[in-house]
Amino acid sequence: MKRLALYFTAPYHVTVQEEPVSRPAADQVMVQTLVSAISPGTELLFYRGQAPADLQVDETIMALAGVVGFPLKYGYAAVGRVVAVGAQVAPEWQDRLVFSFHPHESHFLAAPDELMPVPPSLSPEAATFVPNMETAVNFLMDGQPLIGEQVVIFGQGIVGLLTTALLARSPLASLVTLDRYALRRQASLALGAHASLDVAEPQSLTRLHALLQHGADLTYELSGNPAALEQAIAATGFSGRVVIGSWYGQKRADIDLGGQFHRSRMRLISSQVSTLAPQWTGRWSKARRLQVAWWMLEQVQPTHLITHRFPLAQAAQAYALLDQHPEEAIQVLLTYEK
Repeated sequence: MKRLALYFTAPYHVTVQEEPVSRPAADQVMVQTLVSAISPGTELLFYRGQAPADLQVDETIMALAGVVGFPLKYGYAAVGRVVAVGAQVAPEWQDRLVFSFHPHESHFLAAPDELMPVPPSLSPEAATFVPNMETAVNFLMDGQPLIGEQVVIFGQGIVGLLTTALLARSPLASLVTLDRYALRRQASLALGAHASLDVAEPQSLTRLHALLQHGADLTYELSGNPAALEQAIAATGFSGRVVIGSWYGQKRADIDLGGQFHRSRMRLISSQVSTLAPQWTGRWSKARRLQVAWWMLEQVQPTHLITHRFPLAQAAQAYALLDQHPEEAIQVLLTYEK
């Protein structure tokens, strides 16, 4: 049997290759992919060749074992249907709609404990958002927003928008977002931001400070742009928190820590979804956090954030769009012929 698989083969090059796939072993199932989501922040670092060399692709996901380098299979938001089960697998898995942290390919083998059944209330397309929703949940856990706080988010890509959607459900005094693209700012306001500013405008930071009293209590830097970190620090008030959710890859952040920051007692918090912050591990697990992510997907129903769908064979066009015309896209999906 053959499958189609997407490979990052060189900077700015992806190919779709046909390769053999075996029948499932006794303890495995075969999943036929229906749709997978491109995570533009992380995947564009790989696409552009900007991920640090010799870094583990992902130390927590079996399907993403290995180190960064070309050629590379990647992706972690696949939804499909179980089309074959091994002899030792419960027959109830047959035909089940499932999610997996798996690269972009038409068929794949997995153990049942690597799969999550998709709740009946969610479509396959909605289920592809669960990794980014889990990241947004993690950002709230790490930032710990409080009632009446002023919160600012730099970056309204898909993770930033989902974070906005969750924060908008909190009783905040204000929620202000910043992004350079109008399409994202419009989506941000629709999700509940009180204001959304064009960070490229010369007076945007002046306008931001006018909206805040004594600086933000909590600021998120989710833009992926190292230059935004200094802006996030400048927007944050005394004893505030700055949650850094961006992965800059090989890009460097040139920040000034000699001015306001030195006396401000603010905290810079690194937040990444592969682990839980130690203070939560007494009562929380990754499985519990994922349950919350599924619950939030049912509340937000984020499929309106999908702007483009490309057949897997046209994946190169999908990545070129995200790289060259980010102002036109929010969430891009890859679809698979049956």
